[in-house]
Amino acid sequence: MPDEKVKRRLTTVLCADVYGYSRLMEADERGTLETLRRYRTAIARLVERHDGRIVNTWGDAVIAEFASVVEAVQCAIEIQQEISHQESTPPPLNPMQFRIGINLGDVMVDGTDIYGDGVNIASRLQELAEPGGVVISSSVYDQVHNKLSVGFDCLGQRPLKNIAPLTSYRLTIGSHTAGQASYPIKDSPLPGGTAGAPLMGREREPSSSRNAVSDWLARLPRPVAAALTVSAFLIAINLFTGAHKIWFHWPVTVILFGAALRMALGPRPQSDRREER
Repeated sequence: MPDEKVKRRLTTVLCADVYGYSRLMEADERGTLETLRRYRTAIARLVERHDGRIVNTWGDAVIAEFASVVEAVQCAIEIQQEISHQESTPPPLNPMQFRIGINLGDVMVDGTDIYGDGVNIASRLQELAEPGGVVISSSVYDQVHNKLSVGFDCLGQRPLKNIAPLTSYRLTIGSHTAGQASYPIKDSPLPGGTAGAPLMGREREPSSSRNAVSDWLARLPRPVAAALTVSAFLIAINLFTGAHKIWFHWPVTVILFGAALRMALGPRPQSDRREER
């Protein structure tokens, strides 16, 4: 074996993991295991539909690989939609939700197993995802951002355990985080077309200017967003009540300086919204 050359290939790795699995098992071992088996069957069916293969299913995790990056992302979205649709009505007190990470990278091949950073990064990315969500690496984003009718929220460079920080993206469909829809795949209303149509090749429907501005302001620190909103209001008043006399630059300067000073002195840290696993 030491004399054999290690086989490598470039592949797309999907890692799905149950959020809060230990907590679910503690609350209901038998029910949790039955639900996990049912969801794994659905995941295996969707992976096969998108020409992928299940590599491993240790513990509560599922590792799959795909030759196509687009198919991998489509599969992840459909997995989250399928799991959301299978939830009973009313939903259980402790629903089972998966977090999914996808990475395009080089892996080492040993029989039917794959190893290396390409797999490890996918596993770490799923830890960044929200329950029912999908997070992809920048290498995946570069391949799919202009091919799928989904949105992408840049998460920036996040520290990953035992891996150098890398830029990642969270998937959204319309105004929802990927996987948070409550409709089946065949009836899922996708932006820019009829229900149930495939994602690939669909052009993204442009959002309104108002929604775009609101989303942009929401991503800014609160002091900066408030300062810009008040400044825009003062500018509008000046232009509509007497554009021949410009006065808005003085109060706007003071407001923006105050916001910048507050940020420089140290903004309040945002609390982590994710539960302890």
